[in-house]
Amino acid sequence: MSSVILDKVTKVYPGDHLAVDKLSLKAEDGEFLVLLGPSGCGKSTLLRMIAGLEDITEGELWLDGELANQVPPRDRDVAMVFQNGALYPHRTVRGNIAFPLEIAKADPQLVRERVRELSKALHIDETLDRRPGTLSGGQRQRVAMGRAIVRQPRLFLMDEPLSNLDAGMRTELRMEISALVRSLGITTIYVTHDQVEALTLADRIAILNRGVLQDFGTPAQIYNDPATAFVAAFLNSQQLNLLAADVHTPQNQYVMLDFGPHRLSIPWSDPRAYAISQHTGGQVLIGMRPDGLAPVPESYDGPAFYGRVRTLEYHGHEWMAYIECGVPAVPVPEPPDPREVRRGHGASGGGLGALVRRMFPQRQEPQDLEQADQNSSNGLHRRADLTVRLGNRPVWRTGDAAKVGIDMSRLMIFTPDGARIDKPRR
Repeated sequence: MSSVILDKVTKVYPGDHLAVDKLSLKAEDGEFLVLLGPSGCGKSTLLRMIAGLEDITEGELWLDGELANQVPPRDRDVAMVFQNGALYPHRTVRGNIAFPLEIAKADPQLVRERVRELSKALHIDETLDRRPGTLSGGQRQRVAMGRAIVRQPRLFLMDEPLSNLDAGMRTELRMEISALVRSLGITTIYVTHDQVEALTLADRIAILNRGVLQDFGTPAQIYNDPATAFVAAFLNSQQLNLLAADVHTPQNQYVMLDFGPHRLSIPWSDPRAYAISQHTGGQVLIGMRPDGLAPVPESYDGPAFYGRVRTLEYHGHEWMAYIECGVPAVPVPEPPDPREVRRGHGASGGGLGALVRRMFPQRQEPQDLEQADQNSSNGLHRRADLTVRLGNRPVWRTGDAAKVGIDMSRLMIFTPDGARIDKPRR
C-alpha cells in the first residue's frame, strides 16, 4: 500500500501545450481516489506521470514518502489498467493473468493458486484456456483487471477501464472493482468522465478542467457543496438550473434575489446572507438542482416560481418537466484557460468583463407568461428555464400553468465568474 502526493505538478508538452497546471492533491494510504473531468482536462496525463510514463515538467511526486520524479516506472510498483485492456493476444487468459508473476519468477504453485482464486473472483474461471480474441469486452476487461491485481502492487492506476462497455456490464464490473480493490486495501487512482462511476466508487473525488484542480472532497461534499458552478453542473445527472439574479437589500431587512418576474428572499439568519449582501447592486448566479425543485399547489405560500410546462420527458424511473418561467438560463462559466493566464492575457476571449457580458446580456423581462410562451413559439429554440424532477408520476401536462416550490437550503450561489460566494465546507 502507498500514499501519493502531488505537489504543484505541471506538465507542458512540446509546442507550449499546458496539460496540467500546478496541481496539488494527496491520495491517502488505501484510498480510492477518482479523477473526474471532461475529455482533455489532464486526467490521463496525471495518471501517466504517476506511473512514470510521462516526465513531470515542474513540481514533485511523492510515493509512500519518497520523491519519485526520477524513479523508473519498473521500480514504482504500480499496476495500470487501460481503457482497451491491452492484453497479449497470443497468450491465454491464464497466461495473461499469470504473466506479471512469471516475470517476477514467483513459485509456479503460487502462480497457479493465485490465478485460480482471482479468476473465480472475477467470474472468468471458465475462460482460462481461451485467448483474448474469443472473449467479450467485459471478459477482456476482467482479464486486464486480474493481471493488474495478481501481483498485489502498492498502487493501482485505472484509466477509464469501463468506458468501452455497455451500461449493464459497466454496472456489474463497477461493483466488482469496488469490492476487489477495497478487500485488498490497495491505494487506487481511477480516471473517468462518468459522474455515476465517480459518485459510486470514490472515497474522494478530484474534479479537473483545463488541467486545473477545480474541487476535491468526498462525493457528498462535492455534490452537495460544490466549490464552483462548473463543478455543480458537471457533477449532475440532469442539467443544472443556472439563473442570473440581481441582489438587493430592501431597507436592510433581508437579502432579495431579483430574477425579474420572480423574487426570492433570504433572511439575515441564513448563514449565506452576509456573503450574498456584499454583491448588492450587482448580479450573482443561482444554481438549483432539479431534485431541489418540486410541484406545489396554488395555495403554497413558500418560495416558488410560476411558469408554464414546455415539455415532459419520460425516463422510465421518473419524469422530467421543463418549465418556461421568463428567466432565461445562463451558460455555465468556464474557468480561465491557464495557458492564457500563464502568458499574461487573463481569461480567454477578452477577460472577465467579456465573459460577464456574454453570460449576462441585457435582460428582457416578459410582461407575463403569455409573452414568454410567444417567445418560445417564434423560433427561439433555447432550452427551458427550469428542469424539475417529478418522480414516477407526472402532475402536469404540456402547456399547464405550473407553480414550482424551491428548497432554499439547496440553493447554490456563485459569482458571475462561477466561484462560490460562501466558502464550501471541507
